[in-house]
Amino acid sequence: LLFVVGTVSCTLFLAVNGLYSASDDVIELTPTNFNKEVIQSESLWLVEFYAPWCGHCQRLTPEWKKAATALKGVVKVGAVDADKHQSLGGQYGVRGFPTIKIFGANKNKAEDYQGGRTSDAIVDAALSALRSLVKERLSGRSGGYSSGKQSRESGGGDKKDVIELTDDSFDKNVINSDDVWMVEFYAPWCGHCKNLEPEWAAAATEVKEQTKGKVKLAAVDATVNQMLASRYGIRGFPTIKIFQKGEDPVDYDGGRTRSDIIARALDLFSDNAPPPELLEIISEDVLKSTCDAHQLCIISVLPHILDTGASGRNSYLDVMLKMAEKYKKKMWGWLWTEAGAQSDLESSLGIGGFGYPAMAAVNARKMKFALLKGSFSEQGINEFLRELSVGRGSTAPVGGGAFPKIHSVEPWDGKDGEPPVEDDIDLSDVDLDDWDKDEL
Repeated sequence: LLFVVGTVSCTLFLAVNGLYSASDDVIELTPTNFNKEVIQSESLWLVEFYAPWCGHCQRLTPEWKKAATALKGVVKVGAVDADKHQSLGGQYGVRGFPTIKIFGANKNKAEDYQGGRTSDAIVDAALSALRSLVKERLSGRSGGYSSGKQSRESGGGDKKDVIELTDDSFDKNVINSDDVWMVEFYAPWCGHCKNLEPEWAAAATEVKEQTKGKVKLAAVDATVNQMLASRYGIRGFPTIKIFQKGEDPVDYDGGRTRSDIIARALDLFSDNAPPPELLEIISEDVLKSTCDAHQLCIISVLPHILDTGASGRNSYLDVMLKMAEKYKKKMWGWLWTEAGAQSDLESSLGIGGFGYPAMAAVNARKMKFALLKGSFSEQGINEFLRELSVGRGSTAPVGGGAFPKIHSVEPWDGKDGEPPVEDDIDLSDVDLDDWDKDEL
């Protein structure tokens, strides 16, 4: 799978179709057509996941178009606006831009593309992958679920990633597990269960890969494991239930195709995924790598440690972490610094030496920012970010049109901090009596 993520592009063009148009040989992919076009296809696909605001993607666009034209009729070349279709980007683990992957024989195991960003390099990689695909077919290796169509026709499928559970094994595996479990209760004689089996198996493999095993798909033969069937009130087959730690199980009432199952599993995963990292700005690299890789970076300037102590600072950091959790699906970057540590940055964001704690949301592509006007609290920050997320709120250009020099500083050690030690003044050589007389 080829994922590419892009930056700025022509504003008028962006409003219509992202970085590509219908006249290009690049095939526009969306959650609606992705499964049919790519997953069920016998073809080799290069798929680019991009964001219209990403500069690297914008620079790749002409090369991607040239490669698509050169490979026309040989290899399929597609692109997904992962900013518009975040669920599809999330399904394939898109975290930074650009991301490029290759969908070959096994559509559930996309390969990362790490080559150059020129049309020549892209075409070379495509032809190399195509050669491997043809050799696999020649040797009789199918590559697992090479396409949705094949696995449905075979009626079966590799169930290696579906975890079989029993009356004896259920509690120790599922109850109190930190992972999310989707459990199918089935009967061997049930026709609907047999139809679901290859979809469940294919979804299990992809979900395992995409969530790093944090969402598990399992199956229980309810005709054999009657204790479980009775406990959970299983009356019809198949019945799918979702188990999460500390919560009562809930019924899954979504579609029965692998794409439906995968989509729900990834929603469960993102709901339970950790929030983005909250990083201290200790170097220029931390600031630039975070702000360049995300549509917005949220920067807080916290009071000096001597003004708040560790407990006060941690209370501010806790508020930021809660907001990062709340808005984690936005894929924003989160940063903080101490008042005075990056005074040039403060000035460029209109913070300038007072009013701490302060917060700015920065769009590094446009070099514009918005300032938190309300209170530095969950409610105040939530209102600020909610306005930003729907495109409202006033913005201003970053002072100087670019990030200023960032100073390398030692990271906070988590302690209260100590006031600077003043040098002792030696008064032994001063004749205080004479000084007093002079003054008089």
